[in-house]
Formats: sequence, structure tokens, C-alpha cells
Amino acid sequence: MISIVIVSGLSGSGKSTAIKALEDTGYFCVDNLPPTLVPKFIELCSTSAERITKIAFVIDVREGIFLERAPEVIKELKEEGYTVELVFLESSNEALVKRYKETRRKHPLSPEGNILEGIAREREMLKEIKNLSDHIIDTSLLNTHQLREIIQDKFGKTDSHRLSLNFLSFGYKYGLPYDADVVIDVRFLPSPHFVEGLKNLTGLDKEVREYVLKNEDTIKFIEKIVDLLKFLIPKYQKEGKSYLTIAIGCTGGKHRSAVIVNEIAERFKHLSPNIWHRDISKG
Repeated sequence: MISIVIVSGLSGSGKSTAIKALEDTGYFCVDNLPPTLVPKFIELCSTSAERITKIAFVIDVREGIFLERAPEVIKELKEEGYTVELVFLESSNEALVKRYKETRRKHPLSPEGNILEGIAREREMLKEIKNLSDHIIDTSLLNTHQLREIIQDKFGKTDSHRLSLNFLSFGYKYGLPYDADVVIDVRFLPSPHFVEGLKNLTGLDKEVREYVLKNEDTIKFIEKIVDLLKFLIPKYQKEGKSYLTIAIGCTGGKHRSAVIVNEIAERFKHLSPNIWHRDISKG
């Protein structure tokens, strides 16, 4: 059976943050779908070749004349046996006005600029949906990271916090990798390029690996980087980062950086990291 989460609430209360957090937990998310089309969409998902088991919708005042059908549709879904949870995001007038002024956006129900009047109309229009809600979250004092954390706690924090960890070796002479979050330079280590018999090998070869790792500084360096990453990775996870790319570079990206990437990635194999040697076959 498909699990359904419906996100509603006041404009400016954080619905975009909530739906993105749900998407990161594995929900198939649809924003601004007219309530009358929700049952049909669920039917399509249930018969899809791709197994879709979690769906999230945003329903709010943008639905216009279709909004009044939303409570009836929600009740029908529950009666049909679907697991439906309705999340309503609330916020104080003061917080909402401040957010609108900061973003310079117009309220959808008050395009002429009277924000408080628009908020009042919106509260009235959403009153019945709010009464049906399983979770009412006041975001007045929450930042985006805190709201994201709350949503993920309720709807699958474990899946959402599976950080995609990537280790990348590269050569500085071919340019910095544009998608790197952390860049580490290992050009201070002795280069196998100048050692007879190693120049044409790569960091994937046993001889090169042994040469790089026999250096005492290399071992110390690896331990320090591993300690740093053990500190950093949980911090990035807490902030909601989905991808983290650690790039390690040497001159050509063929020897030292490849060895170091493989060694460090091995220490984090419990996180199933991806390994990419960008320039190992060049030069």
C-alpha cells in the first residue's frame, strides 16, 4: 500500500522546505496538484512499472476553486485504506510578514501588497484542512535546517541522512574539480613519477601503492585526514547535505592522489563511498 503525506499550510511557512525534505527521504513529490486529481495520480503510481510506495503532495491556496474539495478527498483516501498523514505548517503573522519583506514576494491572496489581509484570508480558507491535520508545526521560530530536521524525524530520517560520500583523485595540471566540497593537496609527498619503473604505472598498482605508503609522512597525513573527515561528515549530515565530494590532488592525478583516495575511502567503507580517479589515465 502506498503511504501518502500531504503538506499544507500558510504561504511563507516553509512548505517548500518540507517537500524538499520529504523528497530527500525517498518520497515522490508533487507540488500544487489539484485535489481532485490526487486519487487518479495515486492510481497511476500504484500501477506504474516503477514501484512507488511513498508519495507527498502540497495542497494550499494556489489550488483556487479546487481547494474546497481537498478535505473531502483526504477523507476518501483514508476511507479507502491509504496511510495518509496531513502536515500543516503554521506561523505567526509577525514571522510571515518578516519573511515576505525579506524575500520581497507578494502574498498570493494579496497581490496589491496588504500582507496581513492576505494572511487572514488564507487562514480562513485553510481552517478545515488544519482541523484535519495529523501534525501541526509552528515554524515561527524555526530556520530551514530545523524544519527539515523535524520533517525528516517524522518521515524517515535514516534514509534521508544517508550521505552520498564521494572520493575523487585528480591532477592539478588538469584543473580543479568543479564539484568538490573539500580539496586536499598531496603534492608535498614524494612522487613515483621520478622513480624508475613506476612512472608508467598508476596508483592502482601494487608497486606504486607500496612506494607511496612507505613514507612516514604519508601515514601521518592519512590519519589526520581521516580524523578530520570523521569530524566533518556528521556535521554535513546534520546540515542536511546529501552529497559530499572529497577531492585529493597531486600533479598529474595518476600516482599519489589515487593511492591516498583508495586508502582513505577504505576507512569509510561502512558508508559505501563512491571512488573516482578522474585523471589516472592521462599522460
